Amino acid sequence: MKRLMIFVVGLLVGAGVLFVLLNDVADEPAPAQVAAVDTAAVAAAPPPDAAPPPADAAPADAAPPAPPAGTPPPVDAQLQGAPVVPTNLAEADLPLRPTADALSAARATPGAVSTLPTRLLVPVQGVKAAGLTDTFDKPRGNQRHHEALDIMAPKGTPVLAAGDGKVVKLFESKPGGLTVYQFDPSEKYAYYYAHLDRYADGVKEGMTLKRGDLVGYVGVSGNSDPNAPHLHFALVELTPEKEWWKGTPLNPFPLLTD
Repeated sequence: MKRLMIFVVGLLVGAGVLFVLLNDVADEPAPAQVAAVDTAAVAAAPPPDAAPPPADAAPADAAPPAPPAGTPPPVDAQLQGAPVVPTNLAEADLPLRPTADALSAARATPGAVSTLPTRLLVPVQGVKAAGLTDTFDKPRGNQRHHEALDIMAPKGTPVLAAGDGKVVKLFESKPGGLTVYQFDPSEKYAYYYAHLDRYADGVKEGMTLKRGDLVGYVGVSGNSDPNAPHLHFALVELTPEKEWWKGTPLNPFPLLTD
């Protein structure tokens, strides 16, 4: 009897120990769970030396703040508002036009001629000043004047620089065809050569031409009559801004010489 009781007590003690061991194993997390928890904790934790974000910090996905007042716009925005040079420049049809009264007053002003360039070379080879016709005031459409000289010559005749000065623009437009704008040395006046057949070899913007240097060749480009090749030559008084496409047309006829 005594042995039976000892055996029963031993069974009960062993069952209790086994129950405790099983409960401890069930409470331990699996290795994969432990790794996931540790990785997430490391990712979320800030670096040891990182400063805490300010209380008013914007969220990461928030829109960028507006630039302060007076900040210049981006380059693309500046280009969108930049002035555009007209593409239909031709003959003396320049955007800045003086009134007829202003032109008349300027021409009638005593001593005004002394402000003009020195006498200019007839800019077409072989043409004499005595053979020119003054077409400056010749009526054109829209109640305007020609405001330039048409110097008739066969196609391909050399066009020469009327005076010294820098080539500021080689330009092509539908009405004027191939054109050259040249500033005189004072940069108060511009010489305008239009309807060219082609430019002279080596002529480029920024180069300085001397009186009589080759500019190009007479042609019929632009709105020129194909049966009447000629050089359209104009003299323009520049604005203070020296924009090559603006100015007051002046009559070059009395200034041309052989």
